[in-house]
Amino acid sequence: MPIHPRESDPAVPDPADPAPEGTVRPPRGDLPPSGPQTGPGPDTDEDSGPDAAGGPAPSEDEHTAELKELEDRWRRALADHDNLRKRHARELERERTSERSRTAAAFLPVLDNLELALTHAGSDPGAIVEGVRAVRDQAVNVLELLGYPRHAETGVAFDPARHEVVGVVQDPDAPPGTVVEVLRPGYGDGERQLRPAAVTVAKRE
Repeated sequence: MPIHPRESDPAVPDPADPAPEGTVRPPRGDLPPSGPQTGPGPDTDEDSGPDAAGGPAPSEDEHTAELKELEDRWRRALADHDNLRKRHARELERERTSERSRTAAAFLPVLDNLELALTHAGSDPGAIVEGVRAVRDQAVNVLELLGYPRHAETGVAFDPARHEVVGVVQDPDAPPGTVVEVLRPGYGDGERQLRPAAVTVAKRE
């Protein structure tokens, strides 16, 4: 029996034939429909949100642990600061005690010489005067070694940083504004001044 070629149904379009321009071909069952998809798919980011890029949000326990660590650091810093303050106070007091001891030790020879002068007071009054003068010079030397030189010069120009005026006198032999007499010596200079010298100054014309 001869086999005749199957006649194509004009109502069913052949998949191999291109669709006429302007016509819409119904989707085939074996191909996914074209167009936007409404449901979640493989490319859909379901976890979009503020924590999607940076990872999961920290839990309450993590916040508590971090807060506790910061509090521990703060307490340790306070303890270190308190220990440093106490150590500094102890070192300062130790330095003050040492400085007082050095100063007192420097004046011990002065006291020894004064006691020696008092021991020989009844034998020779002239020797007592010389002994007291020597003790005075020794005490002045101690103050100078400690950084407080003596100022008892006359005939020098008045310096308000070193002199304290207690009187103004008329002295034709002294230039105006110069020290005529030192009533009380001064010790030290500048910031290390113990006291200024009390002086009388020649009157200015």
